[in-house]
Amino acid sequence: MDLVTSIHWHGIFQSTTNYADGSAFITQCPIAPSKNFIYEFKGEDQAGTYWYHSHFNAQYCDGLRGPLVIYDPDDPQANLYDVDDESTIITLADWYHFVSKEAPLVPKFNSTLINGQGRYPGGPDVDLAVVNILKGQRYRLRLVSISCDPNFTFSIDSHQLTIIEVDGNSVQPLAVDSLQIFAGQRYSVVLIANQEIDNYWIRALPNLSNKGYAGFTNVAILRYVGAIPQNPSSDPNVNIPRSFLPLVETNLHPLYSAPVPGKPIPGGADININLKATLSSDSKKFLVNGASFESPDVPVLLQILNGANASELVPAGSIYGLEANKSVEITLPAGVGGPHPIHLHGHSFHVVRSAGSSTYNYKNPVIRDVVSMGSRGDNVTIRFSTDNFGPWILNCHVNWHSTK
Repeated sequence: MDLVTSIHWHGIFQSTTNYADGSAFITQCPIAPSKNFIYEFKGEDQAGTYWYHSHFNAQYCDGLRGPLVIYDPDDPQANLYDVDDESTIITLADWYHFVSKEAPLVPKFNSTLINGQGRYPGGPDVDLAVVNILKGQRYRLRLVSISCDPNFTFSIDSHQLTIIEVDGNSVQPLAVDSLQIFAGQRYSVVLIANQEIDNYWIRALPNLSNKGYAGFTNVAILRYVGAIPQNPSSDPNVNIPRSFLPLVETNLHPLYSAPVPGKPIPGGADININLKATLSSDSKKFLVNGASFESPDVPVLLQILNGANASELVPAGSIYGLEANKSVEITLPAGVGGPHPIHLHGHSFHVVRSAGSSTYNYKNPVIRDVVSMGSRGDNVTIRFSTDNFGPWILNCHVNWHSTK
């Protein structure tokens, strides 16, 4: 296993503490074995669902990852739920039977883990995760995808969910019966315990291998207090519920007015950048605008502190200098592979054009920090302001892609 490490606090802006962002070779050297690094930062003006993970190679696939919640004592939507504590955090992860340094060219995960528990085809009948609820109560479930690769379609049998938070940003309540959650994304959903006292399947169906529920894979249990402690009476492969209210990203809107930076037209920002992803000629590396990212020997932040200007920073072709206090538009045309979940450090952004849509929304688009690039033909577009100084990485959150 990799023995050096660094920790990224995903979704925390690190305003004035860029050095604590945890991106190896961007804001710090990785921490060597038997050495230590103290991360000190504030979460001022932020509340919501976040997470932490290694940001060295694909190390977080080996297990260095977990949820991070900042509770808001003045949550404007607190009237919508009764319970919000550690018992209502739900993590979704993929698990591999090899360490990240020994991964094949196309890694395939063995198990979906829900709150750290799960089964794999042909494996032992280990206990499934259980979320306990009391009939009549309203629960804020905080969903965190700590996945290295797959996205999951999340649902709970016989229950509707109301989304109230996306990646640390409060949104207008939106009722769904299923939602697709990509690596790095988070949602808070309100579940009302209004069904018969029983056990119900919590489902997290991956888009990659192990797509079904054979052998009780990709599931956990929602258990009402008073129900017999056992699996739901029906096999998860039987009577798979049909989704009538799936999440559509364009239906998500901020709880409060949040003006989009720049002019309300495509290309209407002060700085407009198109980032096209392709493959190298040997198909072994991803390229962005023709350049493959190579980690510098000296972290970018240290290069800046030593006086390098934007044109001198390495790796050449992978660093874009942005003027302060400007609006920025980034277009992300979907090309090779995917869907790629794209994460911007140090900022949240407005998703003015979502995957699966050709419509631009400059009035009230969702604000988040991880967005899916979608499928071929999509051209996802985001807007943000350069109001948080420092070097920040924009990366695909399929963690294996950080090594290719």
